[in-house]
Amino acid sequence: MVRVSGAPQDVARRLREGMARGVLSFPLTAFHDDGSLDPDGCRAHVADRLAAGPGALFPACGTGEFFSLDEDEYRQVVTIAVEEAAGRVPVVAGTGYGWAQAARFAGIAEEARADALLVLPHYLVAAPQDGLVAQLAQLAARTRLPLIAYQRDQVAYTVDSLRRIAGIPNVIGLKDGHSDLDRLQRLTLAAPEGFLFFNGAATAEVQARAYTAVGVPAYSSAVHAFAPEIAAAFRTALRGGDDETADRLLRGFYVPFVELRDRTPGYAVSLVKAAARLRGARVGPVRAPLTDPGAADLAALKDLLATGLGLVGAAL
Repeated sequence: MVRVSGAPQDVARRLREGMARGVLSFPLTAFHDDGSLDPDGCRAHVADRLAAGPGALFPACGTGEFFSLDEDEYRQVVTIAVEEAAGRVPVVAGTGYGWAQAARFAGIAEEARADALLVLPHYLVAAPQDGLVAQLAQLAARTRLPLIAYQRDQVAYTVDSLRRIAGIPNVIGLKDGHSDLDRLQRLTLAAPEGFLFFNGAATAEVQARAYTAVGVPAYSSAVHAFAPEIAAAFRTALRGGDDETADRLLRGFYVPFVELRDRTPGYAVSLVKAAARLRGARVGPVRAPLTDPGAADLAALKDLLATGLGLVGAAL
């Protein structure tokens, strides 16, 4: 029998509690050198992320290369995350494409006992607001898991659409990757009480202060996948009003990391995976169409990582 972890309001409460404790962790998916899934590498990486104290775990999402996984691999990745988490933190699995395919992945996530789903932007086409709302409604009708909508790229909700998706019983939140703070402020003000919002900007720490100012303090941290010491130090400084430490980390690590990330499409994942390998994680290469960093970028990444770790008293 499929067991769903809890009612939407219970999952939302657990996520809210987790968001108050730590960053949202998006683990990598480990592959062997030949590109095949490495379940043991996945398990070790997830265990290490959990040991670093995240607020929640989001396997098989963007950083976890959801777009490159077949259904059996997806099942393994989500199952491993659920088993390792063992109820300590919520597990929110990625799903996406059109609603029909998203529903297939949702069914697998239910069977794997995930707590909720992050609905990644649909594939390829731009769509009107009615279609964006219908996409979520169609998926919601086919799963008992709570849903978190993810707006970025071709998905951007208006205030009216936000109210409509918030009225779908198992839609519990919105992750924002557009960084349009005017629009986001309007959305947060229009949302019903208890609706969750997440900062999903690339390298979210760089914009964390601005997001917090419009009522969205929780953020996903790709840096947590390879340097939880840096991620934890920044979050502590941010929450404690320690602007000096936050600025030092932004200047010395986060902004240079963003500049390196922006050199090549796909580096938002590829650099994260390369940095994890530099620290000894058995996560393997990225899958095409992503590419691993070349020698020059890898050397720059190694120097930057050593600098960032030095800023928080840790070593490569």
